[in-house]
Amino acid sequence: MSLLARLEQHKATKSEQGLKNGKTLDPIKKDPHEQLKTSIHKRIIEELKELAVDKDNPENLSTKIEEMVLDILKEEADHIPRLDRLRIAKEIADDAIAYGPITPLLNDPEITEVMVNGPDKVYIEKSGRIELTDVYFRNNSHVMHIIEKIVTPLGRRIDESSPMVDARLPDGSRVNAVIPPLALNGPTVTIRKFFKDPLTTEDLVRLGTLTKQILGFLEACVKGRLNIIVSGGTGSGKTTTLNILSSFIPDDERIITIEDAAELQLRQEHVITLESRPPNIEGKGAVTIRDLVRNALRMRPDRIVVGEVRSGEALDMLQAMNTGHDGSLTTGHANSPRDMLSRLETMVLMAGMELPVKAIREQISSAVNLIIHQSRMKDGTRKITHITEVQGMEGDVIVLQDIYVFKQEGKDSDGRIKGRFIATGIRPKFLEKLETHGINLPFELFNPSIL
Repeated sequence: MSLLARLEQHKATKSEQGLKNGKTLDPIKKDPHEQLKTSIHKRIIEELKELAVDKDNPENLSTKIEEMVLDILKEEADHIPRLDRLRIAKEIADDAIAYGPITPLLNDPEITEVMVNGPDKVYIEKSGRIELTDVYFRNNSHVMHIIEKIVTPLGRRIDESSPMVDARLPDGSRVNAVIPPLALNGPTVTIRKFFKDPLTTEDLVRLGTLTKQILGFLEACVKGRLNIIVSGGTGSGKTTTLNILSSFIPDDERIITIEDAAELQLRQEHVITLESRPPNIEGKGAVTIRDLVRNALRMRPDRIVVGEVRSGEALDMLQAMNTGHDGSLTTGHANSPRDMLSRLETMVLMAGMELPVKAIREQISSAVNLIIHQSRMKDGTRKITHITEVQGMEGDVIVLQDIYVFKQEGKDSDGRIKGRFIATGIRPKFLEKLETHGINLPFELFNPSIL
């Protein structure tokens, strides 16, 4: 039995089980024009093969397809109201060259995340809040078609033997897909959109993620070649912050970026982008982040930027930071700066090295200079809540010192988080290192009164 047939059987079985248990399950919505759209879609595909159409220009191609569909509808289904005909033409064009029903959601600049929970439930995140949309797919095979359309050009696959995949759209948006038997609701897709125009430093200040003073401090830290980790939870804005930090790297430096799916959008000219590769259908040929980090050390980098450390590559990253590759940047999932250090310890052990905990902590304390912790607040806004210096070891413990923190002070009448950024008044020890690079920060920058 084919994979698509099994998906449909799974959905039918789930519906039967729901009825037996006395539960009413929402059926997949039916499109009254489904058969008509299917036949027109096939006809359009055949006609496009014979026409000299610029297939590298999606906008022109989409317009051409819509015109062709409207001509066919005028001939064969003139009884359908005009608005419905326009909708059908748009849907067929989206299915043919874009991403089906979710295409308008992906094109909406106010939507930051699209979540497909099976064919009949599509959610979005807008202004920091999750909403259910009226968008739906025809069936499981329709969702599978869109998933394959996303992953196939990247040389990745999704099937019963590999039912999960990470990918990206051409604009850099991050895509994760999971299919049955792992996803019980049907094929599930999560797309975290990237802004067509990446957020700038001014945008972060305007959105309240940080202040101008803190931004100036971070710029000095990057130019002064400090090793920096951006920590935070899922969706907290770590990659956006990493993009901003990377923009401060001077243009005359050679930068190597390493990611699972290329998302960073660096504007410098001398940038080499490396992307990991999953195993092939035989389970061979995988190239991990750790492999790429080790190889990057042979590529004469001035800076190594790793999209995210998740496992054993943390050891190679720390060793790079400790062996002359100052100014390296990366991100990691953690709930606080202290938790980030604990996660680094765990990830180093995942490299398979039987190292004593104290030796690992000494590596971390000598490699990492600064931890920037970011959080997604309950109102959907993102804040840099801690900027913390790693000061070294005292006994068996790594000493951390907050330089700036965000102090929450309740909510306003609209439910938005109120608070302010505070300088702790502590001058970081790494100021001497910054001075060796010709960067002299004023003492007032660490005075709580300026924030």
